[in-house]
Amino acid sequence: MSAPRAPRRIASVIHLRPEQEVRYRELHRAVPQQVLDTLSRAHITSYSIFLRDHTLFAYYEYTGEDYEADMASIAEDPATQEWWTLTDPCQQPLDSAEPGERWVDAEEVFHLD
Repeated sequence: MSAPRAPRRIASVIHLRPEQEVRYRELHRAVPQQVLDTLSRAHITSYSIFLRDHTLFAYYEYTGEDYEADMASIAEDPATQEWWTLTDPCQQPLDSAEPGERWVDAEEVFHLD
């Protein structure tokens, strides 16, 4: 029997509009259960969002086998789409984001288990 595969670690960043900080915090005190369930079904674990100097840093671990398909299932979920209509106006992509890109991936340069 093979050893379990280590989770894939994902980090991404986006700016938080300063005037939206209170709203963003309020929204995240009550994330809809259906959104949370969709993330869990897509093999997302250890999901955290951190804030510093109006920059949001998200980190999660992916334990599934087909990342692209699981991300597509999240994007197709109506409750998640509705959630994004609330959270997206609070955010501003980094200058380095491609057109249409919101959260941008961060490169892992160090890890200690």
